[in-house]
Amino acid sequence: MQTLDVDVILIGGGSAGLWLLNRLRGQGYRAVLFEHKALGSDQTVASQGMIHGGIKYTLSGALSGASEAIAAMPEHWRRCLRGEGDVDLRGTSILSDHFYLWSASSAAAKLTTFFASKATRGRVDRVASRELPALLQNPGFRGVVYKLVDMVLDIPEVLEQLAKQARDSIYHIDWQRSHFDITSDGQTPALVMDTEAGGIRLNSRALIFSAGQGNEHLLQRVGASAPVMQRRPLQQVMVKHKYPHRFYGHCLGTESTPRLTISSHPCDDGSQVWYLGGNLAEKGADMAAGALIDKARSELNALLPWVDLSDAQWATLPVDRAEPRQRNLARPDQAFADWAKDCNNVIAAWPTKLTLAPNLGNAVIALLQGRGIIPSHEADKPPLALPLARPPIAPTPWQSAFD
Repeated sequence: MQTLDVDVILIGGGSAGLWLLNRLRGQGYRAVLFEHKALGSDQTVASQGMIHGGIKYTLSGALSGASEAIAAMPEHWRRCLRGEGDVDLRGTSILSDHFYLWSASSAAAKLTTFFASKATRGRVDRVASRELPALLQNPGFRGVVYKLVDMVLDIPEVLEQLAKQARDSIYHIDWQRSHFDITSDGQTPALVMDTEAGGIRLNSRALIFSAGQGNEHLLQRVGASAPVMQRRPLQQVMVKHKYPHRFYGHCLGTESTPRLTISSHPCDDGSQVWYLGGNLAEKGADMAAGALIDKARSELNALLPWVDLSDAQWATLPVDRAEPRQRNLARPDQAFADWAKDCNNVIAAWPTKLTLAPNLGNAVIALLQGRGIIPSHEADKPPLALPLARPPIAPTPWQSAFD
């Protein structure tokens, strides 16, 4: 058994884990990440790639904790895209540098005054009729349109940029041949792996679980009684079509969340997929796929009747959003990271949404420093040379569904 020591072990290679790995290495921590499937699998690649500033949480007509917690996120990500932020995302494609908020009825009337107030100044702009997006430039459209500072990123490219800068510290882990070994104090797990080259015991000063819904099982494996995870299910609808216009927008309804959200994503064959979220995805979480597709057809026909989707292909994607448990299973306002109960060195971390990955990085580093876990400054030494494979980038769900 070979025994190795590092500052930090991360389990889970989605956007949260990869962002954390880059932040920790940049701070001088000797860190290594393990992923048992593919980088970004499950929640990250199933996201719409939206980096938003929280305005979509103000649809009740007032600012909320959620909206204010992430107000600065679009600009934070833009700095990273320019290579000026806490991680380097240069080379990542921006699918859209804005998101629209539109209403096909009078539902937006009550928000007009609020969106014109000082509270949202610089975050929302009214769109003149001559500047409407191509999809809404139809005589049948009678709604109101706002333009948000939110943007949409190509998620596989985000993952690729984060991974390539730390590729020598990212490994595939086979849980059939790996386990946590609790030290004699009963509260400090080490990672033990059986490889083709022999056994490896990896000790760390901090073991960070950043595996989304996988955190629940990981916490159970190390005997941690808290924090506790919750799931909020969705079922997204995917529409593959050859319509010429890409579109990114929220349609207002009568509730505090968008009636429908549309984002456009490219496929390898040059076609596009509309990825449909909002209330459609939330309320359709438990519906049969065929019934939800029928509902999506009806919604699109009601909101955009001039769009011909007769030749489109349809599919659905169930997604479980994994988060720390909240009262009444409410949506968390901020990223979450905390030390696990009954373990000395385990941190459970959930970004709660893609946008808040930078906040999660700050939270984890604050926890480490609070325990006196400072960088060993060994990151500039040769990385661990473990006899393990490297995980690939996960395919997008729309590419898999229509391949």
